[in-house]
Amino acid sequence: MKIKPLKIKTPKGIRLIGPGQPVFIIAEMSGNHNQDIDQAYKIIDAAIEAGADAVKMQTYTADTITIDCDNEYFQVKANDAWKGQTLYSLYKKAYTPWEWQAKLKKYGEAKGILVFSTPFDATAVDFLEKLNVAIYKVASFEVVDIPLLKKIGQTKKPVIMSRGMASVEEIKFAIKTLIENGCPQVAILHCVSGYPAKPEEMNLATIADIRKRFKVIAGLSDHTLGITSSIAAAALGASIIEKHLTIKRSAGGPDAGFSLEPDEFKNLARAVREAEQAIGRAAYGAGKKEAANIIFRKSLFVVSDMKKGEKFNPQNVRSIRPGNGLAPKYFDRVIGQTAKENIARGTPLSRRLVKR
Repeated sequence: MKIKPLKIKTPKGIRLIGPGQPVFIIAEMSGNHNQDIDQAYKIIDAAIEAGADAVKMQTYTADTITIDCDNEYFQVKANDAWKGQTLYSLYKKAYTPWEWQAKLKKYGEAKGILVFSTPFDATAVDFLEKLNVAIYKVASFEVVDIPLLKKIGQTKKPVIMSRGMASVEEIKFAIKTLIENGCPQVAILHCVSGYPAKPEEMNLATIADIRKRFKVIAGLSDHTLGITSSIAAAALGASIIEKHLTIKRSAGGPDAGFSLEPDEFKNLARAVREAEQAIGRAAYGAGKKEAANIIFRKSLFVVSDMKKGEKFNPQNVRSIRPGNGLAPKYFDRVIGQTAKENIARGTPLSRRLVKR
């Protein structure tokens, strides 16, 4: 079954995402602005400069995503980057103020880059609909939030969903929920919800399995510290790469430790573009650059002076470089035949020199 490309309206026109199309590179802003809108603008500029196709925000507040409670259930214990905080205090620092988001979207899209977001509850979806976002992202932790998926599906916008932690059955149910509620198409990003994720945990072979198993566009949301996993994912057929971007890791922030700085993101984008060019298509025979080198293949040459009527033998005919003579596959046919004329040493053997 051929997978239909994802179709997205961008500031530069309709963009197709899928096999045979350029990798769609998303710069995740998350909370790397550190509550400074000027930093948010700089992240958008850095994404454009690096060659990203889109910038992604996150739309929630501490009150829409959790409650202000410090009992054991709300303490962050699992991730070193956030350990010791309550969920509420973490999200209070990490959220992107909603009053910024229209400004950031307008700013980025005026410069030609798509700006969209991940909503974390129904009020966020309503808010983003007023901003007329072209596409929605579903975070890996929200794959199981079926009421939210229904709400997102009802917008009838395409969806990119990260699958971190989700089982096959959970992914199937999430896709079914989105499609049944009006979503025209879903793309699934392989994702390891570790912050940071380790290369040995990535299991990038899952990307091809996602494409085959769920019949969807597949990609990668990369939380590793470097760019190797993203480049490998592109080589393995990922159609979408999402990576966190920050202006300066040393400035800190909830996600800074596993985000790329601008020059690193630029290297990522360049390497992904080189990887997709190198993948190309299945091809045999001599390519354009190779054609000039065919002459350096071996062919049959006369390697000692011969008289007319003399027989060809392994001492006076050899398969050597360059390739001006008969192809080596004719060697056995030539041996035992006679020379039609005198032949000087170093002459490429041709049919006209062989007496039939």
